[in-house]
Amino acid sequence: MGRAFEVRKAAMAKTAGAKTKVYSKYGKEIYVCAKNGGSDPETNLSLRRLMDKAKKDQVPAHVIDKAIDKAAGGAGENYEPARYEGFGPGNCMVIVDCLTDNANRTITDVRNCFTKTNAKIGAPGAVSHMFDHQAVFQFAGDDEDAVLEVLMEEDVDVSEVEEQDGKITVYAPHTEFNNVRTALTNAYPDLTLDTEEITFIPQTETEISEEDRPMFEKFMDMLNDCDDVQDVYHNAVLPD
Repeated sequence: MGRAFEVRKAAMAKTAGAKTKVYSKYGKEIYVCAKNGGSDPETNLSLRRLMDKAKKDQVPAHVIDKAIDKAAGGAGENYEPARYEGFGPGNCMVIVDCLTDNANRTITDVRNCFTKTNAKIGAPGAVSHMFDHQAVFQFAGDDEDAVLEVLMEEDVDVSEVEEQDGKITVYAPHTEFNNVRTALTNAYPDLTLDTEEITFIPQTETEISEEDRPMFEKFMDMLNDCDDVQDVYHNAVLPD
């Protein structure tokens, strides 16, 4: 599982694109989160998590504050989540998460990414059943047994704790995100979390051939260029 997580993270690092795209992505997510759950991060834990993640990705404070102020003002766009699934180049499995104020525009843009790269968009649920919706935490450490014991003492539901190359990775059901974070930070007050996110972890991997690699990279670049696309999850493994 850890291997798949690292592969996805490495691949997604490229699709993050320019800083403006990253800022826009977080601004939209923070706005929606604050509008739906309240603009106070002390009571809206999802907002607090998103703000922390944005800061780690070096999103300027003014971008975060502007999105929250916009939501608190009650005006602005009405974004709705949209998820598309299918098979990308090399027959890899792909999930595309969007936030949109125009569903017709978004589905047209995403479908074009599939059709222009010989990929196939599928029906809802086409591939998501082959991914685990997980909370993932990663930090420096070498004693996974001690970490597991801490989490079990707090009655946290954990899927897996593993250590590799001086890094400990904790996997848990996405509903346990706040419980895991609280347990870890209480047990280790000086802990620095390198990764803390809710994501989709593929259950299997698909090796992308050298022949399919250019089309796969074009596919990812096209999705990144879509303004409404927030996240892309896949099970592709690119050749070294």
